Amino acid sequence: MKSRLLAGVLAVLLAIVGAVIVVTYAQGADQRAVANLEPVEVLVVKKAVPAGASVETLKTSVSLQQLPGTAVAKTALNTLDGAAGKVAAADLVPGEQLVAERLVSPEDLETSGSVPVPAGLQEVSFQLEPQRVVGGRLEAGDTVGIFISLPNGGLEAKPDKETVQLSIRKALVTAVQRAPEATTAKPSAAATDAAQPDPRDVNLPTGMLMVTVAVNDVNSDKIVFAAEYASLWLSREPLDAQDSGPRVMTRQDLYK
Repeated sequence: MKSRLLAGVLAVLLAIVGAVIVVTYAQGADQRAVANLEPVEVLVVKKAVPAGASVETLKTSVSLQQLPGTAVAKTALNTLDGAAGKVAAADLVPGEQLVAERLVSPEDLETSGSVPVPAGLQEVSFQLEPQRVVGGRLEAGDTVGIFISLPNGGLEAKPDKETVQLSIRKALVTAVQRAPEATTAKPSAAATDAAQPDPRDVNLPTGMLMVTVAVNDVNSDKIVFAAEYASLWLSREPLDAQDSGPRVMTRQDLYK
């Protein structure tokens, strides 16, 4: 009788120990997975933050999290030390990494948001590489020409019928934002020695730019369509720039 009772107690104890081991292993699985990817601690937004919110407000809306190094933006922050007096440059959403570009002085925020949208117009945003945005040198308040390119033609959908048109003239830029860049895996020493940076590239902007313009309803349709199915290119076009009227550029017209 005693031996059966002792065996039962041992079975229960073994079951409890086994359950504890399984739970402990499961809880550590995520940490082990992250550890294998060179984890980096960064501040991640946990509650929505409106543009203009102070750093003091921001402190209660972010938390430190470990993320794989290859998924962390180059300018991601792991502390708010030294950011006193700054404010959020844009609305922050839960889950995004807090990058340095998101924190600006109140004066800079006032300047970037000081371009009023003319009555009757609406704002629309699109993302482009720097070479398509005048080298990344656009600012809120500039006016731009918006070129739309269609690979199979805008008039006749045929191969080798590429067309380009300066479709929207003197559109008002209301905001320009630079998207954060993710880091890449560390190169080997040999690769680093073999790929020395070109000194001419030192001042070139990198990463995508988010451009917001104020346009009417017809032109907003054109921009959204081009962003989805074609491609866009911008020029800085001041209000007194020459306007020779609409023209569709084709292969046949290129050398005329």
